[in-house]
Amino acid sequence: MGAMQTIIKRGLLEEDYQGEKIERAMEKAFLSEGISVEQEKLHFLLGKVEESLAEKHRVSVEEIQNAVEEALMHNGDYKVARAYILYREKRTLLRHLRQRIKEEIGDNEIDDVLRRCQKDFPDYDLARLSAKYLSLSKGEQELSKRLALLTRAAAELTTQEEPGWERIAGRLRSYHFHKELKKAEESRNLHSFYDKLVYLTEQGLYGAYILEHYSKEEVEELAKFIDQSRNDLFGYSGLDLLLSRYLIRDHQHVVLESPQEMYLGISMHLAMKEKENRLQYVKEFYDMMSLHQVTMATPTQSNARKPYHQLSSCFIDTVPDSLDGIYQSISKFADVSKYGGGMGMYFGKVRSRGGKIRGFEGASGGVIRWIRVVNDTAVAVDQLGMRQGAVAVYLDAWHKDLPEFLQLKTNNGDDRMKAHDVFPAVCYPDLFWKKVKEDLNQEWYLMDPHDIFLVKGYCLEDFYGEEWETRYEDCVRDNRISKRVYVLKDLVRLILKSAVETGTPFAFYRDTVNRMNPNKHKGIIYCSNLCTEIAQNMKEAEICERKVVTKDGDEVIVSTVKPGDFVVCNLASLCLGNIPVENQPELERITKTVVRALDNVIDLNFYPVAEAEITNKRYRAIGLGVSGYHHMLAKHHIAWESQEHLDFVDKVFENINYAAIKASSELAKERGAYSAFAGSEWESGEYFSRRNYNSPRWESLKQEVHEGIRNAWILATAPTSSTSILIGTSAGLDPIMNRFFLEEKKGAILPRVAPELSMDTYWYYKSAHQMDQTWSVRAAGLRQRHIDQAQSFNFWITNEYKMSELLNLYTLAWECGVKTIYYVRSKALDPEDCESCSA
Repeated sequence: MGAMQTIIKRGLLEEDYQGEKIERAMEKAFLSEGISVEQEKLHFLLGKVEESLAEKHRVSVEEIQNAVEEALMHNGDYKVARAYILYREKRTLLRHLRQRIKEEIGDNEIDDVLRRCQKDFPDYDLARLSAKYLSLSKGEQELSKRLALLTRAAAELTTQEEPGWERIAGRLRSYHFHKELKKAEESRNLHSFYDKLVYLTEQGLYGAYILEHYSKEEVEELAKFIDQSRNDLFGYSGLDLLLSRYLIRDHQHVVLESPQEMYLGISMHLAMKEKENRLQYVKEFYDMMSLHQVTMATPTQSNARKPYHQLSSCFIDTVPDSLDGIYQSISKFADVSKYGGGMGMYFGKVRSRGGKIRGFEGASGGVIRWIRVVNDTAVAVDQLGMRQGAVAVYLDAWHKDLPEFLQLKTNNGDDRMKAHDVFPAVCYPDLFWKKVKEDLNQEWYLMDPHDIFLVKGYCLEDFYGEEWETRYEDCVRDNRISKRVYVLKDLVRLILKSAVETGTPFAFYRDTVNRMNPNKHKGIIYCSNLCTEIAQNMKEAEICERKVVTKDGDEVIVSTVKPGDFVVCNLASLCLGNIPVENQPELERITKTVVRALDNVIDLNFYPVAEAEITNKRYRAIGLGVSGYHHMLAKHHIAWESQEHLDFVDKVFENINYAAIKASSELAKERGAYSAFAGSEWESGEYFSRRNYNSPRWESLKQEVHEGIRNAWILATAPTSSTSILIGTSAGLDPIMNRFFLEEKKGAILPRVAPELSMDTYWYYKSAHQMDQTWSVRAAGLRQRHIDQAQSFNFWITNEYKMSELLNLYTLAWECGVKTIYYVRSKALDPEDCESCSA
């Protein structure tokens, strides 16, 4: 090497001489001219460079670059020398641009993030960022305000032609945030991840259980997993949401946790009770989340690692037909809402208006009065003032109170019969849609479930399919049962009017759901949850008795309750846009990891309602879904309205289902099957034959599952409205609404850009409202075969849509085997997403 030992960088920092760096720079110059170069020649040229600088012990970068140019010229490589000179000039220009911004902001430490932006976004000129910043600047004195303004400048430069500015804004926001976080840590003497966990635990912000399960040495080892470079995966909108809603703050609202520390803390919680290879599982959980391959549900991401670790999104209750039972259900809804859960409530057992009470005719006030109480509870229990509770109320299409139910949220009628803060949903039997297809002018009969029970001795809602139809027709013929008779088209008109005006009612195709239920040996599914993706066995709780007992010398009243099946589900989503869906081994690896994490949630969860814990541990149901569906199609250059779309997603979702069932089956070998496995269609193999899974790989898996499966239900696709924004992908199964738009939030501009928008993907991002919805329905039907629960699936319609066209979509969905319909999203209507159920 000669005497040269130290390189003086432009910032006057020094580093050891490394000849291989010079060789790489020369190699790039050759390749930029399309000239391949052998390593031997690079060694020769390096020798010439070192020879010309042999007398110097300390050498500047400029001196080395001059020597490289001379070596290339003397060797006759003139084109390469010219390319090297141009490259050097470009690097000088980029360096000057960074220097200008550093001087304008007054922060030399920002150079690293600016350099990475130049490297990763070579077509984006930082001179424009500088100019935009100066146009917004009003001579701010504080560095924090200047950094915020620089971030805003990048955000406002974002367009659909230049979407990369949104990513640059995200990096600037991340830099600014970490700078502020460092100040907060230093003021509290927090110099390590372990120090921070101790402090947060002492402040009551972190659950004490974390440090009770992990030693100091383990925490220090786990801290090495943190990879700060993964912050670059965030866009501005996602990072803004993460910083404002998900990270831990102290009681003065100062953020004390970084995004990567959040992911690690969640992972430590989810792996906390692993008996073997615990640290390895923490790393696997951390990797899948921090690489944006998987998102856990909003409650899991928000509450894991915290003292009140309610990790579940979805709860469903069956409201009994008794005063005590109704109030008990409403009380359970309040408890769920208090801790941030969304709720589905089935009112199909509650007697109708004018029904009998203790034999007195016309005494019942019907379901609407009780739904209004639920509505008021949703408003009153507002999660510490953050947002009001969220609840969907379900009623059968043959219930006598259906007409009033369909007008709960519409603008016409009696305000005393309104409940604007709940989300109504209708449970449809097959017979309803058969008659719709046959003749809309025929009659449909609405009856009181309590009246049927008194006359017939059974509950009509407890049956489905052909048996339900036989009993329904029998009830219609029985003159002892009171009825409201509607011409079918009048009832359909009420349904469609409400759907167009309010986005609801949601639709629940009850016969399809129960026909495909792998656990029908243990019960029936009456309805779904707030976001229509959960479908699990349900049963109302039963208050058996209240008695007075003596305890510690005092008389106390003890209630005995049979818990029934109070559904709770734990959600996560595979980000289809960020994982290689065509790579089955990799898909199985990621799926195996997230299924394990979800199974752990069941045992680690804080349950706001005791019945939820009993049901969840009996069935061990999980809800693995997806986000980034449209993102995936665009990346693969697949048009939404195409047969290629249908063929592709049929294969993808079959592979996801295979991976998920395989993961649950392997977990059962380690931990045991769920307690109600015996007699299920998992055990009998009927689950596989119902779905025509008869290939060799499915036959082999069928034999494995016959020995046991860990989770009674596995797949459910939620809306992922919040969590998809976090990782910059498209929400759930929906097409995007716009390729690009700007959202103003608290005076700031948030650019919303379709994921990985470019000239290659632009034309594959057609707007949701412009889609032919029949393609969406057919795709949903194909996916549904592979999803054992249901899908949060929306219709997107324009103002020009005719009622008959919307009705045809509902009918087509039923024919295609879709289980549920979430919102009807009219272009004139923008109903809020269910954030309580975001996954």
